[in-house]
Amino acid sequence: MELKGRKIFQGKVEGEVLATTEGISFYGGVEADTGIVTQKGHSLEGQSISGKILVFPQGTGSTVGSYTLYQLKKNGKAPLAIINKECETIVAVGCIISEIPCVDHIEIEKIKTGDKVKIDAEQGMVEK
Repeated sequence: MELKGRKIFQGKVEGEVLATTEGISFYGGVEADTGIVTQKGHSLEGQSISGKILVFPQGTGSTVGSYTLYQLKKNGKAPLAIINKECETIVAVGCIISEIPCVDHIEIEKIKTGDKVKIDAEQGMVEK
């Protein structure tokens, strides 16, 4: 199945999905040194986003979240790519400065944790 969306930042990757139906606040919600979600009560609390294709509706919280994505990348703990329903400014800037492939306008409800997907962000394509 192919899902067509919009390119936020280019790149081609494939990997395993970690998905949630909740927004993510990277600043204060994800530990930059480990990639572990620390946001209390979040469905991904205690799980690592490192090396995964992270699927979530949109980012939430402080604009410092963009820098947290950058720190994750510098620490080797960033997600391989990000797929959003609607990518807002915090996540978009974070992906661009961190060079993390990102697409949005994707029907994320069709993608589940554990799925293997290929992303061609230049074309805005996700293949499941």
